[in-house]
Amino acid sequence: MQPIQSTSQLGTAIRQRRQEAGLTLVLAAAACGVSVKFLQALETGKPTVQFDKALGVARHFGIQLMIA
Repeated sequence: MQPIQSTSQLGTAIRQRRQEAGLTLVLAAAACGVSVKFLQALETGKPTVQFDKALGVARHFGIQLMIA
């Protein structure tokens, strides 16, 4: 397990899991209940994304954020 310490690391992890699942941005966004624009911003590490939505997408792809 690797700690996620930035929006960039979270975005990279989500993009990797999405690609491993063979999902396009369009399909993944629909599955997560977010817009394609939001998912693109999240995957590129945009620091101002809505955290609740970001957590939902992370959960969808089995990514957990933990408090150390």
